[in-house]
Amino acid sequence: MPTLIVTDRKGNEKTVTGDAGLSVMEVIRDNGFDELLALCGGSCSCATCHVHVDAAWMPKVGSAHEDEADLLDSSDHRTAQSRLSCQIPFTDELDGLKVTIAPED
Repeated sequence: MPTLIVTDRKGNEKTVTGDAGLSVMEVIRDNGFDELLALCGGSCSCATCHVHVDAAWMPKVGSAHEDEADLLDSSDHRTAQSRLSCQIPFTDELDGLKVTIAPED
């Protein structure tokens, strides 16, 4: 089972596991990070699952697609590493991925 390293809004880092085939958002949510709201449930229609991907992982994760980028534009906390976690498939290749939950808008 691949691991995901999540830093919460207080700066606490926690390593969790999740099933490949889920989204990064689902792995974060299923491991008790209540601050990641994910109000739309993963349908890419809000930005409440905004994360900052560790820069070293961006080549593997890739950039946001057009619809995702439009939603991220609404955030005051968008960076070059911003992604919606619901749009990142969690795969074995992402074992050890590091993300930080973005500040709430």
